[in-house]
Amino acid sequence: MSAVEQYARAHIVTDADLIEEEQAAVPVVLRYDPDEDPRSVRVGLPDRREWTVARALLEQGLRAPVGSGEVRVWPCGRVQAVVEFHSTQGVSVVQFESRTLLRFLRRTYTATAQPVGGR
Repeated sequence: MSAVEQYARAHIVTDADLIEEEQAAVPVVLRYDPDEDPRSVRVGLPDRREWTVARALLEQGLRAPVGSGEVRVWPCGRVQAVVEFHSTQGVSVVQFESRTLLRFLRRTYTATAQPVGGR
């Protein structure tokens, strides 16, 4: 099975006073490797922190608020979704366009469905 890696742009939500350049979208990497863990995806944030998220949790969170452990996901209006990561260092809140996450999830299911050895 083949791994999926997708680069995306997202907004880090914070209550800090930010200058305009800091409010712009930041690069985020979405990764899925069915050989490593077929039930999880990874989200790489700009601070080089990478989070593991259950693929089903991410998908469910696009429709309704869900959470498990350190991760919470919920829809934000019609076109955005929020992923909240909790750690001992604090909370990272990342806002994505829902279609970006949907496109990535579709690609993960396509990668999972590919036949082994080209058969």
